[in-house]
Amino acid sequence: MNNTNPGVQFITIDAEQDGQRIDNFLKTQLKGVPKSLIYRILRKGEVRVNKKRIKPEYKLCVGDEIRVPPVRVAEENELPSSKLGSVQALAHQIIYEDDAIIVLNKPSGLAVHGGSGLSFGLIEMLRAMRPDTEHLELIHRIDRDTSGCVMIAKSVTMLRGMHELFRTNKITKVYHALVKGYAAEKFIVDEPLKKFVLASGERLVRVHPEGQPSRTIFSVLSRYNGATLLQAAPVTGRTHQIRVHAAQRGLPIVGDQKYGNKDYNQTSKQLGLKRLFLHARELKFICPINNTLIKVQAEYDQDWNNGLQILAKGHK
Repeated sequence: MNNTNPGVQFITIDAEQDGQRIDNFLKTQLKGVPKSLIYRILRKGEVRVNKKRIKPEYKLCVGDEIRVPPVRVAEENELPSSKLGSVQALAHQIIYEDDAIIVLNKPSGLAVHGGSGLSFGLIEMLRAMRPDTEHLELIHRIDRDTSGCVMIAKSVTMLRGMHELFRTNKITKVYHALVKGYAAEKFIVDEPLKKFVLASGERLVRVHPEGQPSRTIFSVLSRYNGATLLQAAPVTGRTHQIRVHAAQRGLPIVGDQKYGNKDYNQTSKQLGLKRLFLHARELKFICPINNTLIKVQAEYDQDWNNGLQILAKGHK
């Protein structure tokens, strides 16, 4: 039961939350709070379980009493109108659904959630579209300008089970990336990645010896005049991993404004290639609830297809 005191909260864990990691539990409880802040209050011992300090990977048990310190929670985003054209169009982006999960083919340019100046994103649009569905939570995130597969859980049990699959690398993820230059048939990038915050506040990820171990397996799908379409299979799931690993090999992704080649991006844009050419193509995993194999594939959007057709005119 939650204490209504606006300061410290004391939450008792029930059967529905049993086995969930404390960090994932806090992300659900403290909506709008940055993940960095959640891990900071865990490291500093401000979150206690049964009056003891715990690590982010601690798994909750029925009856645990959680002390949650007062943190500034952003006001929950107001849901958009269900009659909004973009909300109605989202229904056509659903590529898989069952009693436990929804998988959408997210358009490039749509954030997965509101915030940072955005009034709403994919999850708010989905909640507006499905007002009678009690529980809809993002299982994972992809960048705003990346298109493709995004998964949403319909229950806490499914959310917890999917987070465990991600943690133990039991989800096969396949991306497609159009890059500048010519690549070998197959290559692997094993380079540690570390996050940095610039003086301007911009966040960047760079290859750094003190970074987290990161691995991406690349293979060639097709070649164009000055560009290569790659399949990228991230073994680890670091922020901007594919974008940084590709750029590190001298193969920046077309349209990548953060890690790409500015001159090439400008030339490509003039030709009509006006998006980030990174697409979450495929997901494959065993459902943690019913033990069935789920495999989904997201088709390219029209901008992607048009870009490939433009490049194909000069195909070598």
